[in-house]
Amino acid sequence: MNLPSDKTADNSMCHVDPTYQKIGGCEIEIPNPCCLIIFGASGDLTKRKLVPALYRLHKNNLLPEKFFVLGVGRMEMHIDSFREDMLTAVKEIFPEDFNHAYGEELAAKLYYFPLDYSSSESYIKFLANQLSLLEAKHNTGRNRIFYLAIPPTVFEDVIVNLGNADLSREDGGRTHIVVEKPFGRDLKSAKRLNRILKKSFQEHQIYRIDHYLAKETVQDIMMFRFANSIFEPLWNNKYIDHVQITVAENIGIEQRAGYYEESGVIRDMFPNHIFQLLALTAMEPPVKFDAGPVRDEKVKVFRSMRPFPLDGLGEYIVTGQYGAGKTNGNAVVGYREESGVSRQSTTPTFAAMKIFVDNWRWKGVPFYLRSGKRLSNKKTEISIQFKPVPHMMFSNLLNEPIEPNTLVLRVQPDEGINLLFQAKEPGSKVCLRPVIMDFSYQGEILLDAYEWVLLDCMHGDTMLSVREDAVEQTWAFLTPVIERLESTAQIGKFPNYAAGSSGPTEAALLIEKDGRGWRPL
Repeated sequence: MNLPSDKTADNSMCHVDPTYQKIGGCEIEIPNPCCLIIFGASGDLTKRKLVPALYRLHKNNLLPEKFFVLGVGRMEMHIDSFREDMLTAVKEIFPEDFNHAYGEELAAKLYYFPLDYSSSESYIKFLANQLSLLEAKHNTGRNRIFYLAIPPTVFEDVIVNLGNADLSREDGGRTHIVVEKPFGRDLKSAKRLNRILKKSFQEHQIYRIDHYLAKETVQDIMMFRFANSIFEPLWNNKYIDHVQITVAENIGIEQRAGYYEESGVIRDMFPNHIFQLLALTAMEPPVKFDAGPVRDEKVKVFRSMRPFPLDGLGEYIVTGQYGAGKTNGNAVVGYREESGVSRQSTTPTFAAMKIFVDNWRWKGVPFYLRSGKRLSNKKTEISIQFKPVPHMMFSNLLNEPIEPNTLVLRVQPDEGINLLFQAKEPGSKVCLRPVIMDFSYQGEILLDAYEWVLLDCMHGDTMLSVREDAVEQTWAFLTPVIERLESTAQIGKFPNYAAGSSGPTEAALLIEKDGRGWRPL
């Protein structure tokens, strides 16, 4: 079996001895000199996530001194206007934590260049020249990160033209390209995107970013599993009854109707966020904590997922679409009444799945996955429910069934870990009560997801990026399912759950028919 290379380019020409900055008791390596070229610099992602993340990194002294950002966009904009817009965005994100001096220092390293994404001549004659001038000014050593904060419809133009202009070549420094999810919308488009990327870039240069992987609590899943001898011996089908993975949102589609009508919840959430959480939960121990071995083990999980029977999808998958209801006490419209959505839309905003991982460790253990919009609460968590004890000697003395031991890894918003177990009620002879042992990350999360994403790209660490074979494996698993669901969709089926609820009743039945129940949202 040949896996894509995780080889790191030889960057000895640009290497300097590492320096570290202490943040909250941890030492974090400061990257080597580099520049960040953001395509889509006038867009929402740049304003809401990327530049605020850069500001926080700068404030924490985690950016290299020799550094600059070249914003690239299709609209004409003066550099002063771009800097002012970015500072305004940072102030809005951090109204109580904005330091004017740090903001001005970062702004001085921000530049803007208008570009026709489809014009090869613009890349060759103008972008390459502008980039060379700025690199000479800031002495960044030809270490470049191209960040595609643009719609997927223009990925191809930018990637191809970067290659045509020879800007993808590593010549005395690192050159990375960052592609935000979604990585295609089905297997065919994912393979096409990978082919286009590989024509201009090598695999070690490509960072397919799912920012969920950079969340502190997601990164901790592997540490928790493989650094604690208490749980690893129990992490198998002998002791675990089932696993639940929930990614619930209480918001609607906001201003993303155009994107969401084309994607729906399965394309939007399952190939990336949810399947990555599943892989971290189900993977075997890597031979070492390094990008290559870790990503190898994730791909093995994806290859072990049992294909769905297309003629019996109802036994394994439930979809839904929200109707009108209330969220946080406020009346909200249904999906079909959202601006930009067809009044006869059959796009799902909720999906629940029962998946089996057919390998030695997980044979017979169901993984129940669910995600949806306009649900009662915002919550992302992984719940591992253990099997009951083989013989309950207290059963004839208790009036109620005993709750099973459950381990919950809370990804957001209340980041932490809790373990539910049984203890004797004080003062009674035989009376058990559930006790929760809880650990909270409150106040301990020092860097957010996009700060880690940017740092790892600067360091050349691909641990948090998704590899080519993983992308194609997840789409190979889901594409037949999506095509069958779309071909059999009926207008009258939706809406089938109210905004502010826990989802369709069919989703509850999916797990209840197995004698289990969803954890409350």
